[in-house]
Amino acid sequence: MGRQGFGRIAVTTVVTLGVGMATAVPAQAEEGEVEPLAYVALGDSAAAGPLIPDQDPNLACLRSDRNYPRVAADALGADLTDVTCSGAKVSDFAGQQFGFLPPQYDALDEDTDLVSLTIGGNDVELVGAALSCVNLLREPLGRSCAERFTEGGTTDRIAEDIDAWEPVLAQALGEIRDRAPHAEIVVAGYGTYVREGGCWPVQPVWGRDADYVQGSVNRLNDTLERQTLAHGGTYVDLAAVSVGHDVCAPHGERYLEGLIPTSVAAPLHPNAQGMAAFGAALAEAVGVPAQPDEAL
Repeated sequence: MGRQGFGRIAVTTVVTLGVGMATAVPAQAEEGEVEPLAYVALGDSAAAGPLIPDQDPNLACLRSDRNYPRVAADALGADLTDVTCSGAKVSDFAGQQFGFLPPQYDALDEDTDLVSLTIGGNDVELVGAALSCVNLLREPLGRSCAERFTEGGTTDRIAEDIDAWEPVLAQALGEIRDRAPHAEIVVAGYGTYVREGGCWPVQPVWGRDADYVQGSVNRLNDTLERQTLAHGGTYVDLAAVSVGHDVCAPHGERYLEGLIPTSVAAPLHPNAQGMAAFGAALAEAVGVPAQPDEAL
């Protein structure tokens, strides 16, 4: 199996281009009435919420009705079209994922008020990279994945993949703007999956390899943020939201699950508690004040 698909102190670490906080404006209906925001959610499994109950009856995408787009939509009173799909890459925005799903772009039109997306983990195969870092025995009884991916420090294959992918992201954001010209575009990054130094053997990844994996996630987040701002969008920093709630946190405090999940969610993915916090962060970025007690 190759390297396969997968997100900075408070919820308010939101970076926007423009004045203050982004605000998506819904269409006016009849005089005195405001239609709900027309909200389209794009993205991969980090947005879809694989295995978190309840799952969409169409199981192809492993999409939860408690994922962050749904949490945000409920907070915003928005009309959500959720086309997030586990395993998605940018190519699936325009193509038919699995050979039969409609392109995610098809959900966008000139009436769309708000678009959210999380994307890139599958394009650069971060989950597969993380899984290859498992070492059940202490150093030196095994091989460091950081050494393998960097060839002893002479290069960095994942960093090179992320850098090469950046123009693909830029093109996708431009296409979203063309298809939804009036929409606020909100990009949510990936979380803080593992704290500095890791927590071997709770999560069987050596400390230096844990730092390498999270460093790669951070590099991807930096790319997402840079291109989001360059295209006039809003970046929501879920790595900040999840500090202290990583895969090393005690059960009940995790927003992201480890190799062996402690709640119903996919390994190395957000759980329901994480999705609640992430959805609250996105809603706050769009203009709804945070409700910590409800989100958590």
